Formats: sequence, C-alpha cells, structure tokens
Amino acid sequence: MRNVNVNSIGEYIREQREQAKISMRQLAQSAGVSNPYLSQIERGLRKPSADILQQIAKGLRISAEALYVQAGILEDRPADSGVRSALLADPQLSERQKQVLVEIYESFRRENAADAGTAETEADGPAELTVGSPGAEAEVLEAALEAEAKAEAEAEAKKKAGAKAGAQPAGDAQTVSKNRPDSASD
Repeated sequence: MRNVNVNSIGEYIREQREQAKISMRQLAQSAGVSNPYLSQIERGLRKPSADILQQIAKGLRISAEALYVQAGILEDRPADSGVRSALLADPQLSERQKQVLVEIYESFRRENAADAGTAETEADGPAELTVGSPGAEAEVLEAALEAEAKAEAEAEAKKKAGAKAGAQPAGDAQTVSKNRPDSASD
C-alpha cells in the first residue's frame, strides 16, 4: 500500500463535494457523520476509516473505490483501458450516471475475465470491450440505459402496486343502487 496523504483525501472529498454542489452539512447528514468530523477530514486533521469513506462516497454518489484509492487503501489499477477515465471525465453526465456506467463497465470486464478462463476453448465467447473496438462506448452506454430503464420500471411498478393495495373499490354502492329497480316505478 502506498503512503497515505491525509490532506489529499480531504482535499479530494472537498473537491468532489463542491463539484456535486453539496454543502458540508448536507454531506455530513447523508453520510451519517457529524459536521465537525467531516470538516476535520476535509482539512486533513483526521484520517477516515474505510467505513466512513464508504458512507461519504454514498453521500457524494461516487464510487467508494475512488476514495479508497485516493486514501491509499486500494492500489490504483494500472490496466485501465481508458473507458473508465473517459466516463468519469465526461462533464455531461451526472455523478450518479457516471457511477452506474462505471459499475456496468466493470461488471462486463469481470464477466469477460471469468468467461476467458472457461471460454478459451470456445471460439465464439464474448469479446472484451476496449476503447479501440467500434461501438464499445455505445454498448456500455446502451447497457447502462437499459439497466436504468429497468430500475425505473421496477420502481414505477412498485409504486403502482402500493397504490392499488391502498385503494378501496369505489362505486360498489352506486352500482347496486343503479341496477336495482325503484319500487316507485312498479
């Protein structure tokens, strides 16, 4: 592990917080830490634990791995093909979108690495995405959009199911009275 520079992790967290336009109080609340403690981390007076870094990453809606690398807990991966860096550098994507895309990309890489061990004998195993391959970014983006659409559809379905469960059948009494002949008309 590399030597931890406490100031750099605090500076990095502050930069990420400012880029996300989140106040220190908002981040402290969403991360479940006190405002003074977060302030001490940002100023380099405290070294956060891996658990606290994970909570801060959630609050910032960024990858906990990025904070772990910055803090020296994890080694930076030298074999980045550039897709990850390109996704993280894209100014048109929100932090949440960047995180989703990176997670999908990483899952593809893990899947392909796992398949490489079993698919060496198979000629038509899945090809690994690289920056140089045509459509690599489009494939990752398409998969991310599909995953996000699926998550939104599931959330909408849960919302509708909750609304149906809470709704009571309306108009039963009116239907009965409309269908019953009036005694006055006999």
